Amino acid sequence: MPLISAADLLADVDNDTMRIIDCRWYLGRPDDGVAAYAAGHIRGASYADLESDLSGPIGGGRHPLPTPLAFEATLKQWGISTNSKVVAYDDRGGAVASRLWWMLTQQGHAHTFVLDGGLHAWRDAGGRLTTDIPAVKTDSESAEIAITDWTGTVGRAAVADREDGVVLADARGADRYRGDTEPIDAKAGHIPGAISLPMTRNLEGNVFRDSNELRSSFETAGIGEETRVIVHCGSG
Repeated sequence: MPLISAADLLADVDNDTMRIIDCRWYLGRPDDGVAAYAAGHIRGASYADLESDLSGPIGGGRHPLPTPLAFEATLKQWGISTNSKVVAYDDRGGAVASRLWWMLTQQGHAHTFVLDGGLHAWRDAGGRLTTDIPAVKTDSESAEIAITDWTGTVGRAAVADREDGVVLADARGADRYRGDTEPIDAKAGHIPGAISLPMTRNLEGNVFRDSNELRSSFETAGIGEETRVIVHCGSG
């Protein structure tokens, strides 16, 4: 996943092609993200609501992907085109920002980044917050993103009937994996056969660990470069 440092974002924040997206969201408190955005955000940032912008109607599970056409309409609202440099951030270790990165990457966008360390790193680097709501930027010379059907996803049947050698990784906290606590779902615990691989293991404080450390951590969990992996959290 391409990362951008807070220092590099500070140096490039006013670039005309820059599109910054605030992805803050909090488990069990869906309205608190937009409230946090309204209270202060990186200048020029638009807000991405996990519930309505990055998800479709609730059906099979929580936070299913929106239709490609719905996502295309959202990108237009944010002024994102093929030439845009997109930086997504949150304040939860990139948990939601990486969803937007993945969605854009799946649609072929080549210039999407996650702010390493999120809003914490921005403040530590001297970045200020604003309450100004940006106007939508458009670039008449850039092309719209060619939206296609989603790839890189599997359904419940593929998880239940997965082939030997396919690793199912649960990215939630270890306490939820064990069933010690469950703040939102009706039943605690994990999918049979899943391994616990909390996303917090990828972080050192608020920033991502060195790539060599991450590779070693994954190998310890039984995941090599050729391993087929299905990753899930509690919200899609």
